[in-house]
Formats: sequence, structure tokens, C-alpha cells
Amino acid sequence: MIFTHDTELSLQAAVALVNSAGPPDTMTTVAELDAWFDAHGYTGRHDRDAGELADVRGLRDELRRLLTSDRDAAAEQVNVMLAQARAVPQLMRHDPFDWHVHAVSQDESLVTRVRVETAVAMMDVIRADEMSRLSACADGACEGLVLDLSRNRSRRYCSTTCGNRNAVAAYRARRAAR
Repeated sequence: MIFTHDTELSLQAAVALVNSAGPPDTMTTVAELDAWFDAHGYTGRHDRDAGELADVRGLRDELRRLLTSDRDAAAEQVNVMLAQARAVPQLMRHDPFDWHVHAVSQDESLVTRVRVETAVAMMDVIRADEMSRLSACADGACEGLVLDLSRNRSRRYCSTTCGNRNAVAAYRARRAAR
């Protein structure tokens, strides 16, 4: 494990949210938002309505900028995000997780909690000087982000689809060269 479990979960959720912008856009319904919420272990307030969906969708560009910034710019963005939310980090424990950090109340809107939890996770990334763990997908036709939590920093593609597409293209190029 490179980061604490809550940092990794928040980063994975943020990357999945950013990548949901597509193409194709995979977060267009409240049901898709519900699936993302459940898949990434979010707890607390979840309004399950069109307004919340619009707010979360609107967060994707801001998170993309944060996750693709250089270290100094990311630090500035994190500070702004935390100040705007008046974040006060506290240790919390609830099923299924042991002690971890929450910086805003569970009663805050989902968009606020996602924004702050991503900012708190990025604090760990910045402090550990691990910004290289976040990158653009190596598939030139893809706009996805990659979170590389591998020990040897070998992850290059945002999904199995992109990896397979590039492996097939490389195989075909080798065959054609023969």
C-alpha cells in the first residue's frame, strides 16, 4: 500500500468520476451516480436527485485540473478547496473502515464531500511527492486519467479496454512488419 486506505479510495473515486466524462459520458443518470457512490464506498448524505447529479457532474473539470496539475499548482488548488469548504479534519471510524479522515460533516452535500475528500487525499500525494502516480492514459485516442498504485509504477492505461486496444495494435504492427 502506497497511501492509506482512505486516500487510495478517494483518489480512485476521483479518477473514476473524472473518467466518467468520457467519451462516452457514463454518468448521465441518477442511477449511474448511485452506482458510483456505492462502488467507491461513500457514506453520508446522498440526495439521489437531478440537482445532485448535475453538481457532481460539474465537479469533473475541477478534479481533472487538480489531478493533472504540477505539484505546486495542486497544492494551491487543495488549499483553496479546503478553505472554501471550511474543512476541519477529524478522525472517524465507521463500518467497514477503521480510523480515517473526514474533513466535513457527513450531512454536507455529496459534491462538497467529494471535493474535500479528494483535496485531503491530494494532500498526501503532494506531501509524499507522488504526483507521478497520476497521469493521462497512454492511449492517444483516450482522454482518461490513470491512477498508478502499482509498486513498479507500470500502469499506463486507464482501463483494460485501452490496454487491449494498444496491445492488439502493436501485435498487428509487428505482424505487418514481418
